[in-house]
Amino acid sequence: MKSILIYGAAALAEIAGCFSFWAWLRLEKSSLWLIPGMVSLAAFAWLLTLIDSSAAGRAYAAYGGIYITASLMWLWAAEGVSPDRWDLTGAAIAVAGAIVILAGPR
Repeated sequence: MKSILIYGAAALAEIAGCFSFWAWLRLEKSSLWLIPGMVSLAAFAWLLTLIDSSAAGRAYAAYGGIYITASLMWLWAAEGVSPDRWDLTGAAIAVAGAIVILAGPR
């Protein structure tokens, strides 16, 4: 459960940080958006170090499913675009892969 909370916080930090760059470059927002964005991306990287894993790559791979799901939630909540059935199907496949990575016997 702790890992899921950390992954969720990391996803929020990464998406918010990346969106600040998107807003600056694509939505023509002030370059000041980059300051909280960089802080958010640093928080994202730090949060992933809190995952209990013997290998960084495994922690990052498992994070992928969480990130995809969180990105679709962002799409819906922040951008007002509803995910379609293909988005949801892809997210389900990615989450299943993350569960296999996280729960696999080691």
